[in-house]
Amino acid sequence: MDLDAHDLLGMSQPDLDALFSAHEAGPIPDGEAIGAAIIAPGTIFSPEIAAAINIFAWKGKIFDGKAGFLRNEILPFGLKAIVARVYKAPSWLDGKECIVLDYSETSLVASHIRDEIRLVDTDLYLGKVYWDSKRLIDFSLDFRKTAAA
Repeated sequence: MDLDAHDLLGMSQPDLDALFSAHEAGPIPDGEAIGAAIIAPGTIFSPEIAAAINIFAWKGKIFDGKAGFLRNEILPFGLKAIVARVYKAPSWLDGKECIVLDYSETSLVASHIRDEIRLVDTDLYLGKVYWDSKRLIDFSLDFRKTAAA
């Protein structure tokens, strides 16, 4: 398919949900991924919002697949913080297996957050963010590019 974050930012919410549901979980990732927050999906504002968030707040995630943990890369200077446990479990969206990024026991700041990801293209994951059981936003994780690239 050759999807990238820009393609996902242009999709509507129903299209993002259908793409997520159409794919398997894929392997638990290992390494660094560039993140893109997908807010106001399918609108002209989505790429601009994602760019601002990437500069000032959230840059991506660094996975230790073997240990089953990750750290988020945040703030303009790339602080590696906000740890999550990583494991496979049923998705809250459709009940099929996904990769869960669980902050409930590892972070005071994000203890109400649960992310779910699935592999939607080579080294590209689409994610859903939940606050308790309420769905908030989507995001992408691209392991094909690194911050140094």
